[in-house]
Amino acid sequence: MLFSCDTMVALPNTTKSRQTLFAKNSDRPREECQPLVYRGRQSHHGGEVTRCQFMELPQVATTYQHIGSRPYWCWGYEHGFNEYQVVIGNEGLISKTPESEEPKLVGMEIVRLGLERSRTAAESVEVMTSLITKYGQGRFKNDAGVRTYDNGYLVADPREAYVIETAGHEWVVKRVESVVGISNVHSVGTDWNRLSHLAEHRAIEQGWWQPESGQFDFAEAYCDFPSLAYARGAQRRARSCALLNRYKGKIDPLTMMALLRDHSDGETPGEAFREEMPTTYSICMHYNKEREGNTAASLVADLCADGSRLPIYWCSFYSPCLGVFLPMFSKGRIPPILEIGDAQPSEESPWWLFRRLELKVRQNQFNSQDITTIRAVWARFQAELLDTAYRIAADAQWLIDAGQDAGASQVLTEYMNRNVDRMLTTLRDMLARTAKSQQGI
Repeated sequence: MLFSCDTMVALPNTTKSRQTLFAKNSDRPREECQPLVYRGRQSHHGGEVTRCQFMELPQVATTYQHIGSRPYWCWGYEHGFNEYQVVIGNEGLISKTPESEEPKLVGMEIVRLGLERSRTAAESVEVMTSLITKYGQGRFKNDAGVRTYDNGYLVADPREAYVIETAGHEWVVKRVESVVGISNVHSVGTDWNRLSHLAEHRAIEQGWWQPESGQFDFAEAYCDFPSLAYARGAQRRARSCALLNRYKGKIDPLTMMALLRDHSDGETPGEAFREEMPTTYSICMHYNKEREGNTAASLVADLCADGSRLPIYWCSFYSPCLGVFLPMFSKGRIPPILEIGDAQPSEESPWWLFRRLELKVRQNQFNSQDITTIRAVWARFQAELLDTAYRIAADAQWLIDAGQDAGASQVLTEYMNRNVDRMLTTLRDMLARTAKSQQGI
């Protein structure tokens, strides 16, 4: 069973720019393609329904424009962001709640529903918890081969952030005060701000909580603590929290990118960032004979509360330690090529090309010097992107403020297309040079 995602947030009181920063690594089966998809704002008529994987829900009047990182088979997302700067990521959790015979919402579907139906983090929490209460989520039997599990979520906007953790139809919410990292382990105990109506009652009914035990501890009551996934998730969560606290006041996008590329096993949470390829579990996950999972996609969201620029969403495919974070914008249109990808390898899919690069590194078709060169090439490109993205984000905001939305969208669309074209040229050149070296050319 695969549980190995990590999500983090740093609120304005902890970041260098005084803006909220959000980060997520989505770890999935190593060949489960995860393209980046765009969904425009839509209006809906009364009586329409939303068709999820296993359930139908009443549709709302308006679904907001958003971009999501979507396992190719799934209606929902591992993480994503919308036109109102709401950003959400999820984590797989293991609770004591038994597997259901009835279908529920898949955890990733709740991410998408939160993005489609909310304009603030608080509104998204309300949408998500209401859906969880009514329809449930977590483990349930199905004939489609879909792996289901309980979920944890980190929800943020430019001003605030919340952790939601679940067990079946029950949930708990904690408001973030400064920095936090979440992983594949329930982490909200007695320090919650909101609790589902029946959470304590059901825990007592199942013998998981004693009424005389004081303030209700959601994690203690519902988390399957002895599991191996818990232990590994706890280590990675300790690692992300330690580094976020270590860099408080100095956290910037590069800090978050370094966290997502980190290869520490977490046994020494406060150690310096580790770049060498790991042999065990780490925040930047690489599969081996014992585990099938690999980091499939990553996001660093640099939000903006003061209107001085547009928010920038830095997106990476497959292993972030062997790639580059591209700046994406909710204004304009992301390059359609980023949406290409399904179950079969494709030379047209950026995701599959980055998968092939990681595979060549794994098969020792690159030596250590080659890996250093690859990272250096991407680092130079990243530095240029960090320079140009913030300037164009400010310029586009100026155009929007001047009533030139169409002009801003065109500028951003062209900018994103140029960056993706350059990324693909660089990536294909890396792969071609490897093929030539193997042939002795």
